[in-house]
Amino acid sequence: MSNCLTVEEYRAIAGSIQLPTQVFIDGTFRPAISGKTFESINPATGKVLANIAACDKNDVDLAVAKAREAFKDGRWCKMLPADRKAVLLRLVELLGRNARELAVMESIDSGKTIYDCETVDLPEAINCIKWHAEAIDKIYDQVSPASDGHIAMIVREPIGVVGLVLPWNFPLLMLAWKIGPALAAGCSVVVKPAEDTSLTTLRVAELAHEAGVPKGVLNVVTGSGSDVGQPLGLHADVDMVSFTGSTETGRRFLRYAADSNLKEIVLEMGGKNPCIVMDDAENLESVAAHVVNGAFWNMGENCSAISRLIVHKDVKAPLLERIVACAREWPLGDPLDPENRIGALVSKAHFDKVCSYLDGGEKLYIGGSTVDGIYVEPTVMDVSSNQARAARDEIFGPILSVITVESLDEAIQIANDTDYGLAASIFTGNAKRALHGARSLKAGTVTVNSFGEGDASTPFGGYKQSGFGGRDKSIHAHDQYTQLKTIWLDLS
Repeated sequence: MSNCLTVEEYRAIAGSIQLPTQVFIDGTFRPAISGKTFESINPATGKVLANIAACDKNDVDLAVAKAREAFKDGRWCKMLPADRKAVLLRLVELLGRNARELAVMESIDSGKTIYDCETVDLPEAINCIKWHAEAIDKIYDQVSPASDGHIAMIVREPIGVVGLVLPWNFPLLMLAWKIGPALAAGCSVVVKPAEDTSLTTLRVAELAHEAGVPKGVLNVVTGSGSDVGQPLGLHADVDMVSFTGSTETGRRFLRYAADSNLKEIVLEMGGKNPCIVMDDAENLESVAAHVVNGAFWNMGENCSAISRLIVHKDVKAPLLERIVACAREWPLGDPLDPENRIGALVSKAHFDKVCSYLDGGEKLYIGGSTVDGIYVEPTVMDVSSNQARAARDEIFGPILSVITVESLDEAIQIANDTDYGLAASIFTGNAKRALHGARSLKAGTVTVNSFGEGDASTPFGGYKQSGFGGRDKSIHAHDQYTQLKTIWLDLS
């Protein structure tokens, strides 16, 4: 935390930031065509931050038309790969120069702690864009083993105009996960940020234009899912949509594709992620720290959060004692105070939803209460079984359900007994157990003796109702924004 400022300094920055309020289309800020706006609320204070342009189908049509125009004339997709890389690296530099402003903007817009924004979200977002920028001129296409009389080339081409639909829990980081590979591939994009958290997306679009991303290549339309997300999903001139959010909304984008042009759809959706701790787990202090971080980081508003602790009966008591002690070290309060690790939930509606699960346990170890009508204490509780509501539903809040088991096979069975399959963890001192568990768990990411999501080089996405059609991060994310073309040359 040595690089963090004081709460007074962060509040001063928050009071001085010029917040973007208009949509960004064709390289310029402009009001919504209808002139309508909606309020952006600071969830920690309940105060209005800004009145943001409320777009509708007309704005989506304009943004898509400008994106298509940019793609057709090749101002970005036909730019030399090294030149596209140079532009994105200039964006990386500008993001670094403006990182503190962006971190504060993210915190006041979402309720996220400034600690997380400064130490996790901004560094990882910048690194993601840099990683994909550096990959642009290092990805080779292929030549297949054809006959002596033929040459068969397999080449990647940018997929075209892409709709990028963002969640509210990691606005800036998920923006980077999507625009990094999409722009690196040469696509033109139309971004729809979550209605609750639009500010940093608009600011990044402005910085991208300053860095040299041509007009029309990166557009941002703000507003509700029904007014902006639906027309973007149904648009016949959008070639692909990449969506991160709830499973319920993800289903809608599959329907939109079916009802329009059969556009490509990539979905990263919900999770009910298990953490298995076996009786031979080593260093329970470290295990507890990983569990607490996995459960309560970003207030549990994380699709890969640990939400089910599946623990062997012989290690349960000492582990829970350490988890409770560790959770007490996560202060709750003003998100702009860098001492705090638990901030405000994103909205009153979401707060009410999370609170409905607080009385769903059989035994409460810690938490169970709320503060100031927007904060939820880190909560750890026993549940009756994996069929309990708190063990089945994606709560998306700082609530950890504890389930007791007697064997690894029982733990894996319970872990996989869910509609989701995004992430999972297993803690054991036995290498064979670790590999058996990792291979048996039905999840897109499995961590062993740790909680995490890998790094920029590893794909992120899920099994079952957690994911569809592709992955974020890594070269696999880059590839999903391209089409494969075979070029067959007859040499005879």
